[in-house]
Amino acid sequence: MAFPPTPPSPRRPPLRIAIVASECAPFAKTGGLADVASALGAALWRRGHDVRVFLPNYRSLGEAGHQGTPGLDTWTMEFPGRSIDVRTLKIALPASENDEGEPLQVELVDAPTLFDRDGFYGEEADEPLRWAAFNRAVLEAFQRTGWSPDVIHANDWHTGLLPLILRAGYKWDQLFADTRTLLSIHNLGYQGAFPASSVEMLGLDRMRDQLHQERLQQGSINFLETGLLHAHWLSTVSKTYAREIQTEDQGFALDGILRQRDDHLVGIVNGVDYADWSPDVDPHIAAPFGPDDLAGKRVCRDALLDEFNLAPDPKGPVYGIVSRMTGQKGFELLPEVLTPLLQQNDVRLCVLGSGEKKLERYFQWLRDTFPDKVGVYFGYKNPLSHRIEAGSDVFLMPSRYEPCGLNQLYSLRYGTLPLVRATGGLADTVERYDPEAGTGTGFVFYEYESSALDGALRHSLDVWRDQDAWAGIQCRGMLVDASWERQVREYEDLYATVMTDVHA
Repeated sequence: MAFPPTPPSPRRPPLRIAIVASECAPFAKTGGLADVASALGAALWRRGHDVRVFLPNYRSLGEAGHQGTPGLDTWTMEFPGRSIDVRTLKIALPASENDEGEPLQVELVDAPTLFDRDGFYGEEADEPLRWAAFNRAVLEAFQRTGWSPDVIHANDWHTGLLPLILRAGYKWDQLFADTRTLLSIHNLGYQGAFPASSVEMLGLDRMRDQLHQERLQQGSINFLETGLLHAHWLSTVSKTYAREIQTEDQGFALDGILRQRDDHLVGIVNGVDYADWSPDVDPHIAAPFGPDDLAGKRVCRDALLDEFNLAPDPKGPVYGIVSRMTGQKGFELLPEVLTPLLQQNDVRLCVLGSGEKKLERYFQWLRDTFPDKVGVYFGYKNPLSHRIEAGSDVFLMPSRYEPCGLNQLYSLRYGTLPLVRATGGLADTVERYDPEAGTGTGFVFYEYESSALDGALRHSLDVWRDQDAWAGIQCRGMLVDASWERQVREYEDLYATVMTDVHA
């Protein structure tokens, strides 16, 4: 039984869609936003839509050999006390096996005084100006080409000013008469809050009355909050997260606004590009495999243990982690449960990631304490992340909160059982294994407590002893279709709603 193809769906009339983001894989990436910008854009492009993706031209693009070709000639944008020269370049997304014809072009906003720097984000005094200028440059690029987008799909706080600037600063231009905005929240914990004194520097003085007045009185301007107030529609990256961010616990002080806009807020789970993440075609792993033949997974497991210099042939599962090491990811729950798990059972743990120093020190201690059982690579190495997905038996994601998550979707495809906390996209994509019903695709716990995580780990050990049941869970997960070819249809439906909603 091979992986089933995504069934065809009716084609919608083509739309003009602009995707505006601070990251886009493979050119600039720190998290899932980069994958969404490129994969969603490419999926829409393949379905016949006129798509343009906008990304800053960071210094690192040139350093990595990503050289764009000329687009728009240089023009000057005026801000109070400062002139900024900007032009655009074009660069094609790498083609995948799903692409036919010309590849999707990414529009690079080239403003060297703002983006020719180390890193993507910074803490300099002009950080808010960088993103205000990026938002304005995108709109002025439309004007200079005469291209009128049906929907501008903005993403996260870096594009939070764009809906306001469009409505208040460019309302006069009939080019945008029918343009609607959608703002996607990928992680509400990052909001782009800056001193209220920035308003003048950003050229927003004449729009001051349309900013959040209480926030200004408190001495700040919040880019994401501004976007939530002025975008025609809002989306986030899972249905459960759309509900969670309307609560005090996970609303990061923006839950009130989100509750007010609940009728214009939807959740759509991210998709996976199976041209990159599928064990039957993955060039980074030791052997291919699929739901009809899992022999290659054992080869990948052995190779992973060898790569980390761990003892071979454990009697129990190999657990994998690929993650930023932050409090959001739930790693504070691990110390109470991993030490006894490793002491009492012949299991292995392979970890890839970096982040908070206290968490790095913990994983370093774990490796030093159990050198034959625990392997850790600090940093990020994309091929290794593929090998951990392919060679692990269980993938750990005990997140405090998780807007969507991608690794659990990769894990399903690779026959690696996700062990997750039921939050955000993890709750929407991993079905708890029920031995009586013979259903489920992974292990799920609910309370954010070490004891609950420990119970899920013990459950995974119990099920491991029944390899027939384990294989059944693997096959169900591997046959889940989380492709962008499927998810893109939900975005098409949303764009149609955004365009026809007269009350937005």
